[in-house]
Parts: sequence; C-alpha cells; structure tokens
Amino acid sequence: MIFGRSERGKPPVEPVTLKILVAGGFGVGKTTLVGAVSEIRPLRTEELLTEAGRPVDDTSGVEGKHTTTVAMDFGRITLREDLVLYLFGTPGQERFWFMWDELSEGALGAVVLADTRRLEDCFAAVDYFERRSIPFLVGVNCFEGAPRYPLEDVRQALDLDEGVPLLMCDARDRESVKEALIGVVQHAMAYAADRREAVTG
Repeated sequence: MIFGRSERGKPPVEPVTLKILVAGGFGVGKTTLVGAVSEIRPLRTEELLTEAGRPVDDTSGVEGKHTTTVAMDFGRITLREDLVLYLFGTPGQERFWFMWDELSEGALGAVVLADTRRLEDCFAAVDYFERRSIPFLVGVNCFEGAPRYPLEDVRQALDLDEGVPLLMCDARDRESVKEALIGVVQHAMAYAADRREAVTG
C-alpha cells in the first residue's frame, strides 16, 4: 500500500509511527542492523577512522572496521499497514554520547546490540536506558567466529533484570532484525501498561 491511497471502498489508513533507538558499543552492528530492514535508503553519517582517533577508538576485536558513525543512522520499516517504525542508530563511541539525549527524545524503546567478544561495550547503553526508564531489549549479534554462550550466562554477565528481553539476532538478516524490533515494541507496550497500572492501581 502507498500511504494516502487505500483499497477500493476502504478509508485511507493513517499509520502510527514509533521511534526506536538502536544502541550498543563501537562496531557492534548498529549501522548494519538499520540497513538490513530499512525500506528506504538509510541515512548514514559514517566517517573514516583516522590516525587522530587512534588513541580513543578501541578497535580490538573489530580490526577490520574502517568507518564510524559520528551522528546517527536513520531508517524506516513498515511492520503493518498501520504501524511504522523509525529507527535511529546511536553513535557507539564515548566522545559522541552527548547526542544520545537528543536521539532518545520521544523514543518508545531501544534495541541494545551486544557482541560476546566485547560484552562490556554495551554496559553504557544498558545503564543509559535503565536510568532513564526507557524500555529496551538486548540482542546478542551473532558474529562469525564469536563465542556462543547460553543466554542465561549473557544475562548474568550483563546483570540484566529478568524482565529485560534477551535474544540472539543477526544484524545482517532482515527477518532476524524484524523479530527483535517486534520484540522491543511488545516489551515497550507491556512496560507502559504496567506503569499505568502502578499509577492508577
């Protein structure tokens, strides 16, 4: 369906639009994830890594990475005729974290990507969303050659609450990413319902 048109006899559907953040450490696959599902050409703000950044950019474990996101990635996916997600990939390096507050404004929830080779790199994102009460899901990105651990071990290593969804995903695979996005929308809706109940209950 093209927005503004509809099937004969049916009124046009005005889709609900939701904002989802994609966060995690440097080189964890945020740009790849947005690109894997976006139905529009993703907006990317990548720059080449330079010698000047070498002292502050830890590329251990991702030595083949030659670019970095300096502002955000942006994409869009229509999950249903009446539901559109706008995806905002956050910059992973500490020197660009000042942008997270702007990007998180109005976000329904977030996907935090984790790499088992550099699990500590997603601590900052987990802490950020916990402190701001933004519902999030952790997706363990399945890199080739990376060690695989039971999800319960990953949960303990990240000290995640039982209520935080945790799943394996492949940031290159459209269906895998869609599953993660649907998961974060469902989690955020349940989280909002619980909070409403707590206030009115």
